[in-house]
Amino acid sequence: MGSEAHKFVLMICGDYVEDYETYSELRGHYFVLTASFDDIDASMYDGLVVPGGRAPEYLALNESVLKLVKQFSDSNKPIASICHGQLILAGAGILKEKTCTAYPAVKPVIVAAGAVWKDPEPISTCFVDGNLITGAAWPGHPEFISLFVKALGVKVTGSDKRILFLCGDFMEDYEVMVPFQALQALGCSVDAVCPGKNIGDNCPTAIHDFEGDQTYSEKLGHNFSLNANFEDVMVENYDALVIPGGRAPEYLALNEKVLSIVKQFEEKKKLIASICHGQQILAAADILKGKRCTAYPAVKLNVLLSGGEWLEPEPITTCFRDGNLVTAAAWPAHPQFISQIMESLGIKVSF
Repeated sequence: MGSEAHKFVLMICGDYVEDYETYSELRGHYFVLTASFDDIDASMYDGLVVPGGRAPEYLALNESVLKLVKQFSDSNKPIASICHGQLILAGAGILKEKTCTAYPAVKPVIVAAGAVWKDPEPISTCFVDGNLITGAAWPGHPEFISLFVKALGVKVTGSDKRILFLCGDFMEDYEVMVPFQALQALGCSVDAVCPGKNIGDNCPTAIHDFEGDQTYSEKLGHNFSLNANFEDVMVENYDALVIPGGRAPEYLALNEKVLSIVKQFEEKKKLIASICHGQQILAAADILKGKRCTAYPAVKLNVLLSGGEWLEPEPITTCFRDGNLVTAAAWPAHPQFISQIMESLGIKVSF
């Protein structure tokens, strides 16, 4: 049941759903559910999202799941499905004569279900047919999200912004990809650079998760593709700077050109949004003096020694803003983190 002020979206999940959506397969982040499947009433939602990964292989055999998908289809509500998620749509019998794509290995099932198959070339390509939005894999998230938001009747204004991401090897997987693709989906121009690397080069990422240990666990994440050259960066061409966390800030904080770029953003009072260990770079750039900020708790000493006013991230989803500085402690804070970036840049979403 939607309203003018909010939209309610249901996401059908399962074990080994794709982390953010042949591929390699490694254990990703743990994903915390926010509702109970047995309590779901389709009439209470405005749209449905079906992620890919391994989960659709068995969810497509679950009659309750298929019934739920049919209810969204019968109500002509937006359904956005990606990668292997289309197996569930095929199982629900809603693909007949529908134009759609999926991860290429799913093609035989899609065709057998009566759909009009479209090759995802490039892999980031998405297609729309009526209330159905389909994508092939997570590289298509910016377009996938943008099309789904449009289908929900959402309007985005003020997104004509150019944003720079400072990247490095083994930055945190979510902390670079989620805000990067979310800002692209909103319509921003987003450049990702790394010292010593060029357009098209990859940065490996690290998955940092919270599994009940005394500190975060660490696993190998996705490769992140850079789309701009570090040596070409001109601060005056950007409206904001985003610094992901993870391992990368440990060594990026030793790079004088990185520190110079950060200082220039601060001198021009342009937005700087930093998360997790990213504040190690801010501390090294000496821009935290007198600033109220947070970070991953292990970075507290860096903040205090650089003259910053430490704010406890309680809970870990907490985000803080002080003037042109937005800081968060870890990727669970992404909803607030991205929202505050949008607010600071004047990007507005309306229904």
